[in-house]
Amino acid sequence: MACDVSFYHLERSRLETVLPELLEKTLARGWKAVVRSPLPERLEQLDGSLWTWRDDAFLAHGLASEPNAEHQPILLSGDETLANGAQALFLIDGAEAGDLAALERCILIFDGGDEEAVKRARGQWQAFKGAGHDVAYWRQSPTKGWERQA
Repeated sequence: MACDVSFYHLERSRLETVLPELLEKTLARGWKAVVRSPLPERLEQLDGSLWTWRDDAFLAHGLASEPNAEHQPILLSGDETLANGAQALFLIDGAEAGDLAALERCILIFDGGDEEAVKRARGQWQAFKGAGHDVAYWRQSPTKGWERQA
């Protein structure tokens, strides 16, 4: 079975706002998640911000480099392992997907203000589509939040 792949095109919000909301929805489904970035400094920043992203909530998580990574509901990782048995993979900062066979969903979040990120996302769209994955494109609406465009 092919993994569902969703592209989220950031235009009005920052990753630090959108990612926690999507992670919260993922956990509500009973799924575990991996957030993958090739940038160690981004993973460190997320490690701090996910604990305090909202006054009345936090998102339990850990870095893949820490002990007991396999028990984390959200794992922040720079490599292609899914040590926590995640059903959802979040790709940020141009991270590569790797093998999606074990996943239910892959979510690629990219900055619409970064031309290289947009170009890379277009290439990834073609690759995922060509591999037989169900692909969706979500764009921020000025009034309705996220709207599916394709």
